Amino acid sequence: WEYYSINPFHRTVYIGHKEPPPGAEAYIPQRYPDNRIVSSKYTFWNFIPKNLFEQFRRIANFYFLVIFLVQLIIDTPTSPVTSGLPLFFVITVTAIKQGYEDWLRHKADCSINECPVDVVQQGKVVRTQSHKLRVGDIVMVREDETFPCDLILLSSSRHDGTCYVTTTSLDGESSHKTYYAVPDTMAFRTEQEVGSLHATIEYFVGRINIYKDKEEPVARPLGAENLLLRGATLKNTQRIYAVAVYTGMETKMALNYQSKSQKRSAVEKSMNAFLIVINTVLKYAWQWSPDRDEPWYNHRTENERQRHVVIRAFTDFLAFMVLFNYIIPVSMYVTVEMQKFLGSYFITWDEEMFDEELGEGAQVNTSDLNEELGQVEYVFTDKTGTLTENNMEFIECCVDGNVYIPHEHEDLFFRALCLCHTVQVKEEETVDGIKRGIHQGRPTSFYISSSPDEVALVEGMKRLGYTYLRLKDNYMEILNKDDEIERFKLLHVLNFDSVRRRMSVIVKSSSGEYLLFCKGADSSIFPRVVSGKVEQVKARVEQNAVEGLRTLCVAYRRLSESEYEEACHHLTEAKLALQDREQRLAQAYDIIERDFVLLGATAVEDRLQEKAADTIESLHKAGMKVWVLTGDKMETAAATCYASKLFRRSTQILELTKKRTEEQSLHDVLFELNRTVLRQRSISGYDLTHVYCLDFGLIIDGATLSAVLKPNQEGAGHGNYREIFLEICRNCSAVLCCRMAPLQKAQIVKLIKASKEHPITLAIGDGANDVSMILEAHVGIMGKEGRQAARNSDYAIPKFKHLKKMLLVHGHYYYIRIAELVQYFFYKNVCFIFPQFLYQFFCGFSQQPLYDTAYLTLYNISFTSLPILLYSLVEQHVTVETLKREPSLYRDIAKNSLLRWPVFLYWTCLGVFDAVIFFFGAYFLFDNTTFTSNGQMFGNWTFGTLVFTVLVFTVTLKLALDTHHWTWINHFVIWGSLLFYVIFSLLWGGIIWPFLNYQRMYYVFMQMLSSGPAWLSIILLITVSLLPDVIKKVLCRAICPTATERAQVGLGTNSTVKLNL
Repeated sequence: WEYYSINPFHRTVYIGHKEPPPGAEAYIPQRYPDNRIVSSKYTFWNFIPKNLFEQFRRIANFYFLVIFLVQLIIDTPTSPVTSGLPLFFVITVTAIKQGYEDWLRHKADCSINECPVDVVQQGKVVRTQSHKLRVGDIVMVREDETFPCDLILLSSSRHDGTCYVTTTSLDGESSHKTYYAVPDTMAFRTEQEVGSLHATIEYFVGRINIYKDKEEPVARPLGAENLLLRGATLKNTQRIYAVAVYTGMETKMALNYQSKSQKRSAVEKSMNAFLIVINTVLKYAWQWSPDRDEPWYNHRTENERQRHVVIRAFTDFLAFMVLFNYIIPVSMYVTVEMQKFLGSYFITWDEEMFDEELGEGAQVNTSDLNEELGQVEYVFTDKTGTLTENNMEFIECCVDGNVYIPHEHEDLFFRALCLCHTVQVKEEETVDGIKRGIHQGRPTSFYISSSPDEVALVEGMKRLGYTYLRLKDNYMEILNKDDEIERFKLLHVLNFDSVRRRMSVIVKSSSGEYLLFCKGADSSIFPRVVSGKVEQVKARVEQNAVEGLRTLCVAYRRLSESEYEEACHHLTEAKLALQDREQRLAQAYDIIERDFVLLGATAVEDRLQEKAADTIESLHKAGMKVWVLTGDKMETAAATCYASKLFRRSTQILELTKKRTEEQSLHDVLFELNRTVLRQRSISGYDLTHVYCLDFGLIIDGATLSAVLKPNQEGAGHGNYREIFLEICRNCSAVLCCRMAPLQKAQIVKLIKASKEHPITLAIGDGANDVSMILEAHVGIMGKEGRQAARNSDYAIPKFKHLKKMLLVHGHYYYIRIAELVQYFFYKNVCFIFPQFLYQFFCGFSQQPLYDTAYLTLYNISFTSLPILLYSLVEQHVTVETLKREPSLYRDIAKNSLLRWPVFLYWTCLGVFDAVIFFFGAYFLFDNTTFTSNGQMFGNWTFGTLVFTVLVFTVTLKLALDTHHWTWINHFVIWGSLLFYVIFSLLWGGIIWPFLNYQRMYYVFMQMLSSGPAWLSIILLITVSLLPDVIKKVLCRAICPTATERAQVGLGTNSTVKLNL
């Protein structure tokens, strides 16, 4: 109910769309959305405008659009087609890719919206489609079917009016939860009876009004135990009848989704920044002299000189962009898009990320974020079903301080565990199409429950000789160690809740004795115990908790007849209350659950997923901070954190919980924790010989987080709690957030994203309650269990262990590949365009091109595009095994290190240096008039072709020098590209093409190659151009090698540390 407070309007639901009888409340027809679920971004009508808007938000696309428009408006030396056609190609390819990805989401939506649903209309069951459901419809759901919307349970095929539900696709939990029908409607078990029901639900006050013939309406309270959520599945119940109360995008599952936002990678942002800087630098390099735009042969008039300075600056800038638009080619964005799209298949093809049990592999939903996998600094993970298998195993029990293992027993303790639970028995189960249920003539019990702990305990008791058989006609039957059946009448169940942290049952034995059995957390049982071996049991509980086991304490109390009647009175009065019902129930439970005799304790292990601990340890070594965000209680979650090595035994735990803030003010607790971590940091910082460095782990709960994030009402004197909280978190190696609501998980991610470092975040979960967190993070990964929400994630992996290879291998490779691609594209285009810039000083600023039009067009499309595309797909600077063995190599690429400004400036300076060598090398070598063997002189086209030939060979060989992983396809593409350039030049200049008006390149290339000095110049200039980069690499590797460079030469990190020591 707390969740629906975000819809504070009064909602009245008319069951079966029947108006209330005359004299009752007024009939107010209300309009609600249909049951359609939408997770896609586009529709058929808004795809083109919305997609174009998103694409032109990219600086690069907007830049090329301006270039194209300027070429259309003013007279330029190049045709508008040279910019318009590539831009159209990029926009089209990107739109097709994004449209295809969204079409898959539409397809998934349609499969859900068109699911068949059974609706009761006029006493008959009518089959319709899910999206046609309306609020007020009575729905019939059969076993193993999924609830199509949020429903209030009216009746069940079970005689006690209960039904059992799994919420796997919502929160990843496979356990069975019990829900209850409204008491006055639970007897309606046929379509005709349910169809005759005349009632309204007042949702704002949580009440159902049932109208009977000429009587006052019967009002009954509604609670969370009556509400069935969309996405959950009906289990162990033949069928139920329920009324739709929330449909479509108003269901809890849909409201937990946040709106999809366009996620952009850090690499793309770096590309945009580089583009702006290059534009600005070249503009001022061109216009450093006030007369630069006024060549000697084309003086301006006085009016043109007196034009407004803003207009003049604007037109000058447009003219500049057209002149040098080749510096940022559209082909770079085409190559980046192709690299992302094709590169994403390497994840789906990875056989190591294929899970045999599920029969599925990894899945990529958004290829735009591949390189972000190599930049992750914070990992936010769900616990249940993500870190753990949600599969409990009974380990041991402690009775009166003595530890018992299977084949030993203590009667009363074992009976308590066989009776104090909400486990249901299924005596027949189909496994792989074969029914099982009778084993050697005796019934075999299969247990299902809302808590996997309870199943583990009941199964543990079975191994110890006490078998829980069934609940029949309110009698619980137990088969004891002597093969005798004992029957206990179940009188009351005091359900578990997160505040009490215990549950109880009141039963009556065959001898007429009333017994209250209770089990719960040690902190909730020990204060209520009056006798028993408390110290011995407490010592064992603490030892098991340290080992990461989930512990429960068991106690009992004998009730007299008068005590039992008093307990019945309290419970009945509280359950029928229309107001403050939960508060009254809590008071009743508190009165009843007291004066216990302690029986003992149990230890259950929540199995971690395979290699979960190894994965978290590797992520820590890689420099990532792992946060666990869970709705579980603190003790359970902390035990899992210890088992998964998120917390180590040496970790000092800092608690920021509701319990602590009740003892101290939030302000005092925050400042005390902050002083603690800062003091340790200062000790570690100043004492360099201090070998042992204290490790901190923080535990925070949902209630305290809300207080921290709430705007400070007490004045500026107490400071900003958010900043103090973030400072504490920065100094903690791991953080556990427990008792988190779904939207609180997203708030945590948003808080870290918005901090001053702006770190890259990744969120992984397996249920619909994790969707908000996944959509908020830079990269969202969904485990395969949460089918309903998997399409909202960017990536999906079968198991948590696959995250290690996803980040440390695929993410690492994606980042270094695309970083090289971006830097290399800028480098080769600086090499390409800077000689053109220098040429303007020797041609009277006449905009005479240095290269032929064919070379201008094909340089980025054909001559140099394939080698870098292939490099960005298959390059492996170190082996896969090395990356998995040494996670610390991930730190070498952290914080966008390969696309920082120093690296960008190095590549740019290298490009300028090479361009100067190309241009002036050719210029000085042919300073004197050069003749070919037949006496002809070299002209400007021969000069430009010579520069272009050196350019193509240099940039291609530069990439060959950067390649570490050679395959036959690398050789084919690199040497094939150079061969293609030579063959094309021979054909382009060796044949008279009839479609050309003039052929200025006729025989130019052959004439150049016929000159010995030209050959010498080409070889010499290529060598000189490549030499500085080779020398720099050799010196850097020799003097201060990175961890990655040491790994490349076969020296591991450990051996290097030993050498240093």
